[in-house]
Amino acid sequence: MNKPIRADNDFDEENLFKPKSATIIGMRLRLGLIGKTNTGKTTFFNAATLLSGEVSTYPFTTKTPYAGTASAVTLCVHKEFRVKDEPVNSKCIEGWRLIPIELIDLPGLIKGASAGKGLGFQFLSHAAQSDALLHIVDASGSVDAEGRITEPGTGDPVADIGDIEEELVLWYLRLLQNNASKISRSIKSGTSLEAAIREVFSGIGVKEHHVKTALQQAKLEGKDFENWSDEECKEFCWILRDISKPTLIVANKMDIKTAPENFKRIQEAYSDMIVVPASAEAELILRRASEKGLIEYIPGEERFKVVNPNLLNERQRWALNFIRRAVLGQFMRTGVQFAINVAVFKLLRMNTVYPVYDPVKLSDKHGRVLPDVLLMPSGSTVRDLAREIHTELEKGLLYAIDARTGLRLPTDYELKDRDVLSIVSATRSRG
Repeated sequence: MNKPIRADNDFDEENLFKPKSATIIGMRLRLGLIGKTNTGKTTFFNAATLLSGEVSTYPFTTKTPYAGTASAVTLCVHKEFRVKDEPVNSKCIEGWRLIPIELIDLPGLIKGASAGKGLGFQFLSHAAQSDALLHIVDASGSVDAEGRITEPGTGDPVADIGDIEEELVLWYLRLLQNNASKISRSIKSGTSLEAAIREVFSGIGVKEHHVKTALQQAKLEGKDFENWSDEECKEFCWILRDISKPTLIVANKMDIKTAPENFKRIQEAYSDMIVVPASAEAELILRRASEKGLIEYIPGEERFKVVNPNLLNERQRWALNFIRRAVLGQFMRTGVQFAINVAVFKLLRMNTVYPVYDPVKLSDKHGRVLPDVLLMPSGSTVRDLAREIHTELEKGLLYAIDARTGLRLPTDYELKDRDVLSIVSATRSRG
């Protein structure tokens, strides 16, 4: 029988490949890790960032959020242009651009969190800072309803997901109901329904277009807010939560034999959500081994290469062979990097854009080729890009130059993925 890769069993990966320190930097794009305690959130976080959050079998080990730098990985444009790039704000490894994003490991949730049970209030306040959420669930069923470690297969990951999703919706619902009188007063003073609701939810990143879409889908457009039923309020909050905090499910601990059957159950129960199979612990081992120069591994790749088998001790060799056979051989990838990529490029619909100063040499003012890549939301324009680079560029914005065609692009040109553009401004030429 295959031995599961679990730190809480008799396999201690902590001493296999110890991490170096990493610098935490602030990023515009934030992904939050949510889920019950002991589902592997912190292991996922450690694997994606190579930091060392505390891993324990005790509930509420993560009492405060950890923030670290992870990466969204995409194919770099430098091969298309047949140039050697010189990344500044990102990395390029064998043709793959690693774009920094911020990953937040949030305290584990339990049922009743929206009413303050456990670390509920603390969790919800920090979840509000996230652009999208990765819901980590123990697919092996090794966690009970209270977030305690139990025998694999005895826990119910489908119910666990439902509990957390319900708590998030109740969080939105309480905000709506507790501010109902405020919303009504705003409407009576002439404020639109969309704007009045948006004002209540603005602190958790809800935009007016989120509210508008939720009203449409809930069929509440034009209905007097004071006449909304309790069921309509909850339905609206379900939709608004889903729109404003898009979420995918990470079915973790797929290396344990009880996980595959539960994975099918999760897919069936949450067919409207993206479900990614994963082994966070396998990814952590691979990244630490790569950092130590023991293997060659690009995050998210389907394979790794042992640099020198003689450098591995028996336990390291066993761990890597197990990962190659039981994780990569079964699921093609560990799922950690794939989940991040899906969140960034599918849930948040981000495009990669390469701003340059010289559209011919593809360089900045210092001559560095393709130095930067930015993540821009779908629908962003040249004006949005100029603002993202520097506010002064936007003030005098004239047009952009497409490095591929040499054509001038108007300020309202909608950016496409992998665009390479030079911004031309009266305040700073091609900044």
